[in-house]
Amino acid sequence: MTDDTYETGMKVRREVLGDAHVDRAVARTTEFSRPFQDYITRGAWGSVWSRDGLDRKTRSCVTLAALTALHAHDELAMHVRAAVHNGLTAREISEVLLHTAVYTGAPAANTAFAVAQRVLAELGEPAAQEKGGR
Repeated sequence: MTDDTYETGMKVRREVLGDAHVDRAVARTTEFSRPFQDYITRGAWGSVWSRDGLDRKTRSCVTLAALTALHAHDELAMHVRAAVHNGLTAREISEVLLHTAVYTGAPAANTAFAVAQRVLAELGEPAAQEKGGR
């Protein structure tokens, strides 16, 4: 891949995840982890997230569902933040996780809801903090 793919990837990565997150990841990069950081910057961000076929809001929905299915809780927390940045509301995130529960099972979705609720509360999203019942 070209340096243009890396530069595009870093630009998109920063736009979706925020400068602070990317700066922390870059600062923690070692010779051991450098190939992986290069791979995700070029592959995920420069080749896939940068495509025109889906908007970022839709890409965030797909990502939340996939990470829930994979029980990738640390990545899920990061992508809940990205989903909010990409325009998803707490209600939309809840709907994505509920829909995902049908296909990945209640235990995976239960944990995903807990992770998402914690992150949304940290971001000050009122829907994640409101008590309610039927």
